[in-house]
Amino acid sequence: MQKKNNARRVVASFALLASTAALAAPTAEIPAFDDYWSPGKPDSRVCRTPLLVGTPLGLPRCMQASNIMTHLQNLQDIASLNNGNRASGQPGYQASVDYVRTTLERAGYRVRVQSFPFLAFYPEGPGSLAAVAPQTVQYTWEEDFTYADQTDPGTVTAPVVPVDLALGLGNTSTSGCEPADFAGFPAGAIALMQRGTCPFGEKATNAAAAGASGAIIFNQGDTEDRKDLLVATLGEDYEGGIPVLFSTYDNGVAWAGTEGLQLSMTVDVVRERTETYNVLAETRRGDPGNVIMVGAHLDSVFEGPGINDNGSGSAALLEMASLMSRAYPLNKVRFAWWGAEESGLVGSTYYVNQLPEEEKQQIKAYLNVDMIGSPNYANFIYDGDGSDFGLQGPPGSGAIERLFRSYFQLRNAPSEGTEIDFRSDYAQFFDDGIAFGGLFTGAEDIKSVEQAQRYGGTAGLAYDPCYHSECDDLSNISTEALELHGDALAFTTSWLSLSTKVIDDEIAAAAEQSIGTMRIQQVQEKSRWGHWIR
Repeated sequence: MQKKNNARRVVASFALLASTAALAAPTAEIPAFDDYWSPGKPDSRVCRTPLLVGTPLGLPRCMQASNIMTHLQNLQDIASLNNGNRASGQPGYQASVDYVRTTLERAGYRVRVQSFPFLAFYPEGPGSLAAVAPQTVQYTWEEDFTYADQTDPGTVTAPVVPVDLALGLGNTSTSGCEPADFAGFPAGAIALMQRGTCPFGEKATNAAAAGASGAIIFNQGDTEDRKDLLVATLGEDYEGGIPVLFSTYDNGVAWAGTEGLQLSMTVDVVRERTETYNVLAETRRGDPGNVIMVGAHLDSVFEGPGINDNGSGSAALLEMASLMSRAYPLNKVRFAWWGAEESGLVGSTYYVNQLPEEEKQQIKAYLNVDMIGSPNYANFIYDGDGSDFGLQGPPGSGAIERLFRSYFQLRNAPSEGTEIDFRSDYAQFFDDGIAFGGLFTGAEDIKSVEQAQRYGGTAGLAYDPCYHSECDDLSNISTEALELHGDALAFTTSWLSLSTKVIDDEIAAAAEQSIGTMRIQQVQEKSRWGHWIR
């Protein structure tokens, strides 16, 4: 056994040396490497060998977009057979869980399906919204307004009262974020609020506490790309008890300026306590005290099949796990397909919170893969070191970002940071101090002219024009993005499966800095007390 372990360490060291040399390759050699990664290059038989699928250079070579697309076709078929979606609590999600579990078991994994409590939410029918005073106006479902996800049902006809609005481009709306915003609010009225600053659920909860019978939240309008409808979630923990709609910015502005406005709104939804599932598997080999986790949410929104969001991440993770079943990692790799992400990161939050502290400390890093096939894509990497957006991830996150960036450089592909905004499943890992990183090709935000020049595609359009929509189907995938980001995920995962030194070093440096900071604070504290004694 000892000889086998030593041999594996030798192979791992060689693989990392080769990978390091590749990263240090002069720019002139990069086109040769790009040819090496090209789709269809490896013989499938070669990808059954432990050496190739167990190394940072070999695993990406075996990650083929065509194989990931096969998984996506199966997820599309599941959605098509189940009311067009794979939302948690719906039959399509259960079928998705079964597909992932079966595929993993065929690859030789022991699979754990973890149940967790979940507040299921789905529409029974379209909503209605109409002005009944001072003039009668009928508004159009899913053009002018839509449901806020996790709203309670109900029908309300009442006067509309604007709440602390801040209109116009460049606004910094905090509408509805503070109970003081509702000072003098008339009980029974409909609260008209604006997106901005705090969670949607907090706005709706404050409105309900002030006596509102219903609420409408409209888009912020601080930029041109934040005026249309979006699927805004109140969160699974919303307990306001009132119906809530989301509307376009232009409608919100018009309503705010209409004296004597009364609206009639109907929300026809089901909201019920049930359970749904995470799917978990890990490599048989590797140090269980040094775990690399890689996760993707498996659920779609109710409105569509969710093939990019997040079939793309789920399918890439499933293909990578299947390949890694033959690898000999030195660190254990744990794969997770999260449930109920679209309802407020419920599955991943539950998983982290129920872990004993000792097991949390065994997780050295979490890699998040959420939307990696956007048709009008950009190459985004989470800003782990805070150099782009100011918020650093837990120690080790900067090292993960650098690993991802190194791979894009090796491929001669541009990349840029994306903000840590806590909108995906890394959030609870971050909160618990676990180093994280991940990839993203863009959602509803608009591609800039500069980005179109860097990545191709169309400036002025969303990275994913079908985000959270019925058209997020198999035609809504860039295989080019899927290939590149699938390879980058494989590279970084494989690297960390063999060595976490880059993370360990950053964590150690942060601890040393923290000790130094504490010493300085202690000296300052003594000086302060000494001043008062004197």
